[in-house]
Amino acid sequence: MKYISIANTDIEASNLIMGNMRLTELTVPEAEKLIRTAMEEGINFFDHADIYGKGRCEEIFSEAIQMNPAIREKMILQSKCGIVSSKGYFDFSKKHIISSVDGILKRLRTDYLDILLLHRPDPLMEPEEVAEAFEELRTSGKVKYFGVSNHNPMQIELLQKYIKSKLVINQLQFSIAHTPMIDSGITLNMKNDQAINRDSSILEYCRLKDITIQAWSPFQHGFFEGTFLGDWEKYPELNKTIDEIAEKYGVTNTAIAVAWITRHPANIQVVLGTTNPNRMKDACKGAEMSLTREEWYQIYKAAGNIVP
Repeated sequence: MKYISIANTDIEASNLIMGNMRLTELTVPEAEKLIRTAMEEGINFFDHADIYGKGRCEEIFSEAIQMNPAIREKMILQSKCGIVSSKGYFDFSKKHIISSVDGILKRLRTDYLDILLLHRPDPLMEPEEVAEAFEELRTSGKVKYFGVSNHNPMQIELLQKYIKSKLVINQLQFSIAHTPMIDSGITLNMKNDQAINRDSSILEYCRLKDITIQAWSPFQHGFFEGTFLGDWEKYPELNKTIDEIAEKYGVTNTAIAVAWITRHPANIQVVLGTTNPNRMKDACKGAEMSLTREEWYQIYKAAGNIVP
C-alpha cells in the first residue's frame, strides 16, 4: 500500500480509501470482515456520509469493529454532510452542519472526525455561516480538518475566503470511463465534444491549491449507470486493453482500474465502494502498481477518448 501526506494536515493516508456507502447490504459480521480485510491490506482511511443508509452505515461500521480508542487511533475517519435527502435539498446552515456532525459522531461512536466534507454545493450557502460552524467544530475538537465534495474552483474560493482552516479535500467522480477532469485539457481549442470544459479545470486548481482529490465511483460509468469492467457491450475495446495489461502484470482488471487513477501525479486517492473482500484485495494490488506512460494513454484512448 502506498501512503500520501495530505497537505496542510498531519495525516499520512493510504492512497486507497474504504467507502462505506453500501454497508447496509451486509450483516454486521460481513461488514467486520470487509473492514478487517481493508485494514490488513494497509487501508487506514474510511469514508462515510450522514445520508448513507440514512445513517445506518455509520452505525454498522462502529458496531462491526466494536469501536474503541485502540481501534480509533488506527483509523482516519471522514464523513460528509449537507444533503437533506428526505426533503430533496441541500443545507449548509450552521445549525444543520453542527447537528449533522453530532449525529455522525454518535453513530460512529467517536469523539472526533479527522475530516468533514460538505457533500454537494448548496446554492443558498452563506459562507460566513459555514465558517462559523467550522470554527466551532474545530475549536471544540469535534473535527480536525475540512474539505468539500463535488465543488468547482470558484465555489471553493468563495468558501475559503471566510474559512480560517485550509480546505484540504475535494471528492470528485473520476474513473477510466468518466474523465471530464482530463478531457478538455487534452483537446483544448478543438471543435469537438471532448474539448468542452465541464469541470472548470478543477484538477489543475486542486493541484495548485494543495487540495487532495478523492476519486469516487472509480469503476463506474455515468451517474451510477454500472461498472465498465466486464461490460463488453458498451466498452469492448477498453475491456480488451485492460485485460491484456492485467495479464501482463498478473493482476485483475480491478487492479488496473485503480492503478490507472493512482498513476496520475496529483496523488489522487481512490474511494473503493466494494462490499466484496476479494475485490478489495484485488484493488489494493493496483495501489502499488505503476503503469507506464504508454499504458496509461493506451487505456485512456481505449475508453473512446481522443489524444490529438
